[in-house]
Amino acid sequence: METLLNYIKQHKAISWVLGFQLFRILLLPFMGLMPQDAYYYLYGQNLSLSYFDHPGMIGYILRLFTDILGTSIFVVKFADFFITSLTILSFYKLASYFLSKQKLERAFVLLASTIFISILSFNSTRDVPLLLFWSLSLISLYKAIFESKKWYWVFAGLAMGLAFNSKYTAILLQFGLLAFLIFSNKYRKLLLSPWLWFSLIISVAVTFPVWYWNYQNDFASFAFQSSERTSSITEFKISPNYFFGAIGHQMFLLLPVLFLIFITFTFKYVKRAVTKFKIPQTKTLFLLAFFIPTFLGFFLLTPIYWVKLNWMMPSYITGVIIAGMFISKKILKIQLIFSIVFHLLVSLQIIFYLVPIKSDDTWVGWKELATETEKLKEQYTDAFVFSNDNYKTSAALNFFMEDKVYAQNIIGLPALHFDYLGDNLNDLKGKSAIFIDSDKRFKDKNKLGKIDSLLTNKFKKVTELEPIIIKINNKQSRKFGFSIVLTINLKNSSHLVFRTKKSTTFATAKLTSDEKIVNVVLQNQLN
Repeated sequence: METLLNYIKQHKAISWVLGFQLFRILLLPFMGLMPQDAYYYLYGQNLSLSYFDHPGMIGYILRLFTDILGTSIFVVKFADFFITSLTILSFYKLASYFLSKQKLERAFVLLASTIFISILSFNSTRDVPLLLFWSLSLISLYKAIFESKKWYWVFAGLAMGLAFNSKYTAILLQFGLLAFLIFSNKYRKLLLSPWLWFSLIISVAVTFPVWYWNYQNDFASFAFQSSERTSSITEFKISPNYFFGAIGHQMFLLLPVLFLIFITFTFKYVKRAVTKFKIPQTKTLFLLAFFIPTFLGFFLLTPIYWVKLNWMMPSYITGVIIAGMFISKKILKIQLIFSIVFHLLVSLQIIFYLVPIKSDDTWVGWKELATETEKLKEQYTDAFVFSNDNYKTSAALNFFMEDKVYAQNIIGLPALHFDYLGDNLNDLKGKSAIFIDSDKRFKDKNKLGKIDSLLTNKFKKVTELEPIIIKINNKQSRKFGFSIVLTINLKNSSHLVFRTKKSTTFATAKLTSDEKIVNVVLQNQLN
């Protein structure tokens, strides 16, 4: 015990980091399945060169871990925790190139204490592998540029390519690299180096599977990721809610102290560059080249576009290193107090579910829904299951149920990667179906009492039945319903619309071979 206490005194920073990691892994068994976990697990179970809405790295990782350790919620979460732990170690190595021992320890604790590291440790997202390969890319680029180790250009190319195969945002790595070389008087000559261009060629070659999948599928993924967002941005409608929402998200992810440090040094360096045309020292310029485009670039969009809370995460890697240059021991203590309080609150919510979450982005209710669906399938043995809420219900049920669960492409609506799983929907013609949708913000457990016109326009008969209420801690937390549907002739159903407003439904209908209208028995259609 005395030896342990002496070690803690001598290595306080490492002890803090290990403490936070121990806290996270002890919390893993209490975490339920998130829809994102289930959806990217579905990626891994349907291996492909790439996927409709994102590249597939997180899916490959989940497939690897579940094949080795078995399929369970804990294994899925452990995969995220393990990869994020490697990111923390990679950050420490990268930060050691820029900071003194004391400042390095502060930066190490700063990173490990953030909420965003906890989110990456608990939830399967593309950012989990992205931040690992982003960090490894910067380590390799540092070695190649500042230590003139040419073979690290090859490693950098591989890491940048794998980062892109994790998430498209990784294209900012190449952008940051070229921006650094352009603005650096000392290293601008590397723009003419064949090693630089060899590295970039390797990074593109590694991304070939993503490009080839898009080529085979009419560049569907690139179009999906760019068209709608470009259209929204070009409309240029000012929305204060977007701006203040982004600030709230970033203060939560980074905690207030670190976020304010980011804002302070960003303003300082940008002002100095714009007003005095003064470029930071070379190593600081390197860090800023991989911080400013992502952090400031997305932040400038917030008044006109809803920037998701995780889009700025790659900038945190070098941002925390820069913050480590300025933060004092006193300010670090304040950050740790915020962190401990926030993490305790998060743990209480995870373990006891004190505050119901009126959203499908929650870790409760999915297993219970699968149990109720299995009971219904015992009554309708020939029925298949599908849902109409983008991907969440379908993905979650696919994780828990043995039988395949379909998405809204059954009724002719776009269904993300469910459209690309290779299902022959004509095989389902004439079968009954259990239809599910989710009422996120339900107010009571009663029937709606009226039928949505979207249903009556497409189906001959609709009958509303009782919903399913799932209780957590004796509180009504989720509302679902069941209906049985005999499907239409799927071959002629590409334009059929079957949608309910904020509803959780299971329905039944009857099909003849030439019908385009389905007779439905709708158990529940909610507000």
